[in-house]
Amino acid sequence: MTESRFRIDSHQHFWTTRRQDYDFLTPDRPTLWRDYLPTDLEPHLVRHGFDASVVVQAAQTEAETDWLLDLVAGVPFVWGVVGWLDFAAPPETFRRALRRLQQRPKFVGLRPMLQELQDDAWIRRPEVLRNLRWVADEGVPFDILVYPRHLPHVVAALEEVPHLHAVLDHLGKPPIASGVLEPWSQWVARLAAFPDVWCKLSGMVTEADWAHWKPEDMMPYVHHVVTVFGADRVMFGSDWPVCLQAATYDQVVELATATLPGTLGPAERSAIFGDNARRFYRLRTPAESIS
Repeated sequence: MTESRFRIDSHQHFWTTRRQDYDFLTPDRPTLWRDYLPTDLEPHLVRHGFDASVVVQAAQTEAETDWLLDLVAGVPFVWGVVGWLDFAAPPETFRRALRRLQQRPKFVGLRPMLQELQDDAWIRRPEVLRNLRWVADEGVPFDILVYPRHLPHVVAALEEVPHLHAVLDHLGKPPIASGVLEPWSQWVARLAAFPDVWCKLSGMVTEADWAHWKPEDMMPYVHHVVTVFGADRVMFGSDWPVCLQAATYDQVVELATATLPGTLGPAERSAIFGDNARRFYRLRTPAESIS
């Protein structure tokens, strides 16, 4: 494994309180209740030597995906947008919507917000599996946003669609605050057995004790993920600005660096902070996009 040419934050968000898409944006969450836009993120990326980021949807609407694609069209450091489509839509409706997004230069993947749905087994519904197969056939990257209780259903869906090119967001949101590992660790290992499933080292601080977390709290979870997925299928993501509820951007970067297993070499660490995200999302630099 050679060291990455680029450093990439594989998971961050933009939003504005002027939009009505975001159920979680309310005044009683003051840290989040403000606009977060590219000019707010750029200084953090520069300070930590990141060349690029991937912005991920935060609302269950096609309108927000279009807004994100428009927002970052001229932003050189955002190399990709992970958007949203209704996976329960009729096949032709879904395929037409996906084809439209595939025409947008920075569109790189899809994420249904499984953690927000009332039915924990939603991903196993026949209409969802039908569209999931289409996404897999098209080779479109798929972000898995779940809590541990969803993992058995995700594994079952992957048994139906084993060629899905997917990544587990936020380590599958293990209960870091309580220190409990099972059954999360067993299901993550089952997930990692699918060779085209990857994992993001992201979202850890908000699953820990917000006021009193320490790196040692996260180490068992990080080490397990690196062990079962391997260093070539793990990527860093800040989950900014959601992370700001429990940590600064600086702390999140330092945390990911400090909790990686000491057995990893410089090239493996470099890949986790760069090339793995580029390979998973098939990201193109601005120069490559022009050519």
